[in-house]
Amino acid sequence: MTIESSTTERFPYALERLGVIMAPEPGSPLEAEGVLNPATGHDAQGRLYLLPRLVAEGNVSRIGLARIVLDDGVPVGVEREGVVIEPDRTWERGSQNAGVEDPRVTYIPALGLHVMTYVAFGPLGPRTAIAVSPDVRDWVRLGPVSFAYDDALDLDLNLFHNKDTVFLPEPVTAPDGTESLAVLHRPSWDLSEIRPGERPVLPEWMTEQRGSIWMSFVPLDDVRNDVRALSRWSGHRVVAAPEHPFEELKIGSGPAPVRIPEGWLLLHHGVTGRLEGGMSQQQHVNYAAGAMILDAAEPWRVLQRTVDPLLTADTEDERSGTVPNVVFPTAIEQIDGQRYVFYGMADSKIGVARLSAVG
Repeated sequence: MTIESSTTERFPYALERLGVIMAPEPGSPLEAEGVLNPATGHDAQGRLYLLPRLVAEGNVSRIGLARIVLDDGVPVGVEREGVVIEPDRTWERGSQNAGVEDPRVTYIPALGLHVMTYVAFGPLGPRTAIAVSPDVRDWVRLGPVSFAYDDALDLDLNLFHNKDTVFLPEPVTAPDGTESLAVLHRPSWDLSEIRPGERPVLPEWMTEQRGSIWMSFVPLDDVRNDVRALSRWSGHRVVAAPEHPFEELKIGSGPAPVRIPEGWLLLHHGVTGRLEGGMSQQQHVNYAAGAMILDAAEPWRVLQRTVDPLLTADTEDERSGTVPNVVFPTAIEQIDGQRYVFYGMADSKIGVARLSAVG
């Protein structure tokens, strides 16, 4: 499997940070270790909400709900309304860790549903899971994702951890010609996280073992017949691997891609540094925000990507926290014609930045 080359001309979009929109509430046990990496969505009345990851003492994560407060159309704060998903399923609770983490939400008009992908941190480590809601308040879990075995790839993705997953909002024609929902994800090949010293046996074609962005597909008719099909993915293929210095360690998808004149705009994070320590990783890393433009009809093809990041950890809130030196984009919303990006800051707070086209 090969990844097509992309152009490296000046990238036509830029990010401008606006500040912190949400910080841990003093004295709240649910937020003792941070608020971070949110999703977004709208309720039945069209009001815009943040769905932040809330981290309690002991690194136990929940997904909260907070209405976004606007000042002249600009997000400036939140009003908390509680928790919408607790780690109360067996597959979300491990012996050393537990949590429902890093939600991404895509509203898919073809289904009339918000589709959430999130990380369920259970007995065997992090797995992608799915939940759906018509209004961001009441969520129905569909369970952990399963990956169809592809004999041509000689690879069973069910064996590996997976994170940074997000659906595109519109159906596409998959490579097999089927009208499908496309989903981005990032497998991790390091089995030593659950079995120290274990190394994966991967097919010969896989020369790149760093964390890369993949795409899989779900036939739309299958979902219309049974919404649980959203958790069964097939047609796996690599979209993008680390390519530039700010992505040296790994890359992963950010918010749901948005349609732009050039195709699909995908924000992603690139990581440099090193990880140590298996499941309880000691992180010595830098996370920066980059972007790609994916082909409108064939979103597994990258047309253009940033050589340098659009946003790096430069402010005190981004450089100092639970995991220092992190900007981690996870949601995009358009308000009065202007797009805003919501992102995690050092795994401790949530920031907002303005996304604009540049000449």
